[in-house]
Amino acid sequence: MNSSSPPDRVLILDFGSQVTQLIARRVRESGVYCEIWPFNAEPARIAGFGARGFILSGGPASVTDTAAPRAPDIVFNAGVPVLGICYGQQTMCAQLGGTVEGSDQREFGRAYVEIADECRLFHGVWHKGAREPVWMSHGDRVTRLPPGFRVVAISEGAPFAAIADDARGFYGLQFHPEVVHTPHGAALLRNFTHDVAGCRGEWTMATFRQAEIARIRAQVGGGRVVCGLSGGVDSAVAAMLVHEAIGDQLTCIFVDHGLLRAGEAEDVVTTFRDRFNLRLVHRDASDLFLTALEGVEDPEAKRKTIGRLFIDVFEEEAAAIGGADFLAQGTLYPDVIESVSATGGPSVTIKSHHNVGGLPERMRMRLVEPLRELFKDEVRALGRELGLPDTILGRHPFPGPGLAIRIPGAISREKLEMLRRVDTIFLEEIRAAGLYEAIWQAFAVLLPVRSVGVMGDGRTYDHACALRAVTSTDGMTAEAFAFDMGFLSRVAGRIVNEVRGVNRVTYDITSKPPGTIEWE
Repeated sequence: MNSSSPPDRVLILDFGSQVTQLIARRVRESGVYCEIWPFNAEPARIAGFGARGFILSGGPASVTDTAAPRAPDIVFNAGVPVLGICYGQQTMCAQLGGTVEGSDQREFGRAYVEIADECRLFHGVWHKGAREPVWMSHGDRVTRLPPGFRVVAISEGAPFAAIADDARGFYGLQFHPEVVHTPHGAALLRNFTHDVAGCRGEWTMATFRQAEIARIRAQVGGGRVVCGLSGGVDSAVAAMLVHEAIGDQLTCIFVDHGLLRAGEAEDVVTTFRDRFNLRLVHRDASDLFLTALEGVEDPEAKRKTIGRLFIDVFEEEAAAIGGADFLAQGTLYPDVIESVSATGGPSVTIKSHHNVGGLPERMRMRLVEPLRELFKDEVRALGRELGLPDTILGRHPFPGPGLAIRIPGAISREKLEMLRRVDTIFLEEIRAAGLYEAIWQAFAVLLPVRSVGVMGDGRTYDHACALRAVTSTDGMTAEAFAFDMGFLSRVAGRIVNEVRGVNRVTYDITSKPPGTIEWE
């Protein structure tokens, strides 16, 4: 967090685990600010962060390999507590004088640990003699402890499932406390951050809001800022926060590409221009986009076309208001993490349209990214702090390219209208059943197939559509929502009866694998 007197903070060094972000989420949920940096971050940068503790994540590598990644020595020499998780435990042991070996007795999935002794990490959570469920994912295992450590938990496949050096505040867990499959894992992490590392847990959205407003004012000064407002949660909260900081120095540009859900363009204008009095430019460019997309079938070609045109239109509107010095965008912390991990540096993209196009050099604007330290749930919490309505904050995620990627194959105005009507019916029934908030994302897809059917006394040859609804806590993994058959029958009946051109409805029960953010 950017502040002259930042709250207590923890640094997470990432060794490549697909669930490293969950560590940060659990830590922040307990009111402690943290960041995720790559394991090979420069020692001077690590020292400058001022961490009260370090967490070493899991990862896919083997400590036994010659080129295995290692934690920087400063982590163990800084005089602050360290928690190693899975690979993090293994590299900590190997670097401090212990031994790690490959094992034929691997553990993947649910396992149980026997609590062999008390330690500060377990205080008030686990007790000696208890048997606790955890989530394991390892092949290698520690076979000899470094000096100063003792074993505090064992499992069938890991004789050192948890280790402790209370004197230095060094702890190692072979299992993953950050995942929900380890029931008391969040409490263990809280013990580390609060009791072992001494963090006060004072990081809140109210303190973030105050500090970020001050940072925006200091960065922008008297400059002018433009923001690509899409109506989604990220761009909406970013716009509101920047507006609170600098008022009418901000102009929001809403590019309507004609690929939005029914009534969405009108909602954006009414909410932000009329209700919140933001300076808003609304450009209806639907004809331009739909003409350019005629006959385009490849999904990546669609994205690139939309991205190119979005930037062109955005640039035209920015020039029409006299230009700007800064571009505000709703980059989130997962974007930052992925960008740094993949390329070693920040991505420069117009986030409000989900990275469909890069920011061209000719625009010559500096970035204002007020949300780049936040996860999605934190953005919603900040939005509530700023007074945004639940109709905006609770809206299901919607991809920047919009309905274009929910119509596989060529797009037409007729198909878009059919899909909007199907989507509207689906969401109406979900809301009527009181299920909207229980579902992370629900949407319809107009399939690139046509089906023969009989409706009344006539034979039809019309489109088929698919419905999808998933649950998720973090957007990283998802499972299909279990509608009852009565609900699905009711929705299918309405769609077939009310949407001319659609005669078949299917429900997609595919779950989402871990490791990706978007669900499109």
